[in-house]
Amino acid sequence: MGHMADQKAPRATTNRSTTPGSDTFKQYISSQWAERPDEEVPAREQSAFAARRRAAISAAHPGTRLIVPAGQAKVRSNDTDYPFRAHSAFSHLTGWGADTVPGSVLVLEPTADGHEATLYFRASAGRDSDEFYANPEIGEFWIGPRPSLAQVGTDLALATRDLADLDAVIAAAGSAESDDDTLVVREADPDLTRRLDALPTGATDKTVDTVETVDTVADRAASLDVLSRDLSELRLVKDDYEIAQMRAAVAATKRGFDDIIDDLPEVVAHRRGERLVEGTFNRRARADGNTVGYDTIAASGPHACILHWTTNDGVVAPGDLILIDAGIELESLYTADITRTLPISGTFSDVQRLVYEAVLEAADAAFAIVRPGIRFREIHATAMAVIAEKTAEWGFLPVSAAESIQPEQQYHRRYMVHGTSHHLGIDVHDCAAARRDLYLDGVLEPGMVFTIEPGLYFQPDDLTVPEAFRGIGVRIEDDILVTADGAENLSIAIPRTVADVEAWVAVQK
Repeated sequence: MGHMADQKAPRATTNRSTTPGSDTFKQYISSQWAERPDEEVPAREQSAFAARRRAAISAAHPGTRLIVPAGQAKVRSNDTDYPFRAHSAFSHLTGWGADTVPGSVLVLEPTADGHEATLYFRASAGRDSDEFYANPEIGEFWIGPRPSLAQVGTDLALATRDLADLDAVIAAAGSAESDDDTLVVREADPDLTRRLDALPTGATDKTVDTVETVDTVADRAASLDVLSRDLSELRLVKDDYEIAQMRAAVAATKRGFDDIIDDLPEVVAHRRGERLVEGTFNRRARADGNTVGYDTIAASGPHACILHWTTNDGVVAPGDLILIDAGIELESLYTADITRTLPISGTFSDVQRLVYEAVLEAADAAFAIVRPGIRFREIHATAMAVIAEKTAEWGFLPVSAAESIQPEQQYHRRYMVHGTSHHLGIDVHDCAAARRDLYLDGVLEPGMVFTIEPGLYFQPDDLTVPEAFRGIGVRIEDDILVTADGAENLSIAIPRTVADVEAWVAVQK
């Protein structure tokens, strides 16, 4: 119904297309379809929470037009795309999750007393156009029907307009008569950001001088990213809906770990057992959620010493440990992030147990201090004190533990170079654009959710440790909720002590 005139054409397939172009075919394929009622759906649970989040960001930016794109699908190979996932800030402010239509844009237009929110997306063109059968990117015959404006409006409790109408918003942003500044989540949709930057008034940055030094360029970049920063900081404290989603994501992830243990005999028998671990977990993620929250790490034997090992092409051999770092993302896009390290034979060796219990002690010590009022960085410091003590006790450090933990020393960090905690939620590394004084130096508040994940990794060629330790990597990672008077380990039901882990594995042997 006119969409094709004002939207980009599909990727070129004219050299390969066999779609008939005759008037006879077009008339026939557009006729004799049953009426499709535009059924109303009730507002989804998260719509009320999303409205409160929009109100919060509105209050932070009075008089400023806010543009939050969902983003576009990304090409994987030629004319095939990666599975689409909406930008987290967009989903957080709209409540639209895995079912987001690619290319959608949320606009908060300033008003006298706040903002008016409108969701722009590409609605179905109808069967009197050629879109539904001739456009493999968005056509109904190719990807299924898209929802109507009315359906999404009631589903998300948001005003909706066709994406073609976004041109008027962009024109208004660039109008000389416009007194409203415009902020956009810049990385979400680079093409849209470039369009806004090219406006004659410089709508997304009206205060920058034309002559720029290195320092002013840096300042300009920081000022342009202010919306991403504020939206990240808005997610530091989770609301009740988000906390419930985190519990559900953790529960689904536990089922994925149980599935892996059920499949261990087949995993051990296969020449690429790590791939089977990955596949088993991904199957659960697709069955019980949207997908995995990040690429699964299935790191057996020395691979466990490679922090982001996702190649997952190794054997899973009896006598080794396997480190599994995995999380299921729900349809709402909230994800868990759990790591467990399992003895493949069902029992830890003496050295494996020694390393495992040291990591567990570090994790438990860090958890014990979590409560409102402490600083986020104290969690890492507490875990590192244990890691320093253990590695010094074993004779691996050239200095004492007390000396090693000094900022100018840090010998123990050779065996754990990563941090102990990161915020978690709609992103696996949530709130990543928040300012340092609110993140690393931030004070804990009830409703914050983050990981605690100490580890020890002794590389197979590390001559600073005895041969018996080389090739052992252990990490234990749990998802933690700050409560009014302390903390709750959301993943405590996933076995984590030596005895519990051994019993867990042994059940399936």
